[in-house]
Amino acid sequence: MIQSSICEMLGIQYPVFQGGMAWIADGKLAAAVSGGGGLGIIAAGNAPGEYVRQQIRIARNITDNPIGVNIMLLSPYADEVAQVVIEEKVEVVTTGAGNPSKYIKDWLAADIKVIPVVASVAMAKLMTRLGASALIAEGGESGGHVGELTTMVLVPQICDATTLPVIAAGGIADGRGVAAAFMLGACGVQMGTRFLSAKECSIHPTYKEKILKATDLCTMVTGKRLGHPVRSLRTQFARDYSKAEYGGMPDAELEALATGALRLAVQEGDNEKGCFLSGQIAAMVNKEQPAAEIVKEVMEDAEPLLQRAKEWVK
Repeated sequence: MIQSSICEMLGIQYPVFQGGMAWIADGKLAAAVSGGGGLGIIAAGNAPGEYVRQQIRIARNITDNPIGVNIMLLSPYADEVAQVVIEEKVEVVTTGAGNPSKYIKDWLAADIKVIPVVASVAMAKLMTRLGASALIAEGGESGGHVGELTTMVLVPQICDATTLPVIAAGGIADGRGVAAAFMLGACGVQMGTRFLSAKECSIHPTYKEKILKATDLCTMVTGKRLGHPVRSLRTQFARDYSKAEYGGMPDAELEALATGALRLAVQEGDNEKGCFLSGQIAAMVNKEQPAAEIVKEVMEDAEPLLQRAKEWVK
């Protein structure tokens, strides 16, 4: 069985993180992943602190295994969520869409493992200096907010730039992706889109059906003009947004166009106004299965591939 330093650090069985997908990664999904030996992560997104507290307690009622919370730093509720994770004694905090520097000291003092998502070498070096426990190197193949570099390029550069354990994210859906991540120097992986197919994932049936029927060219990136590029499924909403983005719509109107769009996709399956976040690997997700089964399957499939790689270089 593949284990690594991140397993020992966090007290988990498999070096598999479930991505913190806003309005998707709730307490039920996180608990299912943690119960299966990975690290389940509750997404705070743009939700207020009390919602996050509720989801943490839901997860605690299902599993005793470690759980994490992802804090989206652009959220207006980031300050209060940062305090909630301390009060609820969450084991791990991951962060995205911003710089978590002002929170790290308090989280570390509360014995929370701080694992920021980084999309550049400069951010990796800064987080290392500030005492982060590990780093998630997320390439632009991922769903949601994305950076410029691909996983293949980003992960080895982050590994070279830090002494911390590195978790690879973006474009990973099966054992081949896990094996590739380890070969690039990572000691674990984070998967988001793959867990959209989990039975415990409570997205609208229309959303799940879109993921299960996705093709290789199913995603597109919008939002670059505003400085916050987002990868999602190529739906009517995404095409309309892209047209507005490059058609001269004022920034304020463009921001308003996207407000609440993810929630409409997750909860209502609204194809006209909903934003269906997805990574490029959606085409490789073709069946619904329990989250624990996903965790075990990808790691079991990766093991012989890594062994074969060792034999090739002898």
